[in-house]
Amino acid sequence: MLKHCVFIRFRPEVSDEQRAELYQGLKNLETQLPGWLGFLAGANVTPEQGMDKGYNGGFIIDFADKAARDAYLQNADHQQLGQRLVAAAVNGLEGIMVFDLFC
Repeated sequence: MLKHCVFIRFRPEVSDEQRAELYQGLKNLETQLPGWLGFLAGANVTPEQGMDKGYNGGFIIDFADKAARDAYLQNADHQQLGQRLVAAAVNGLEGIMVFDLFC
């Protein structure tokens, strides 16, 4: 399994409702993509002061393998949502971190 982890420094003016809409748009991709195994999203709730480095939201998608993740990356709806995420992040791409790992 591959975990696709995305952490976002949302701009302060991006509301909880707007964040939820972005997350829901991503979750809706599940029906389009074979090998999608799970999805979690939400606010960063760590109590460890300073350890969040400003990342205040994010999501994790579980994929069966690298091929399933790659199909997601090439999906046109994902790319459109990705542009919206970049626009919602502090300093655009600088406000997003992606970390993939095999489990």
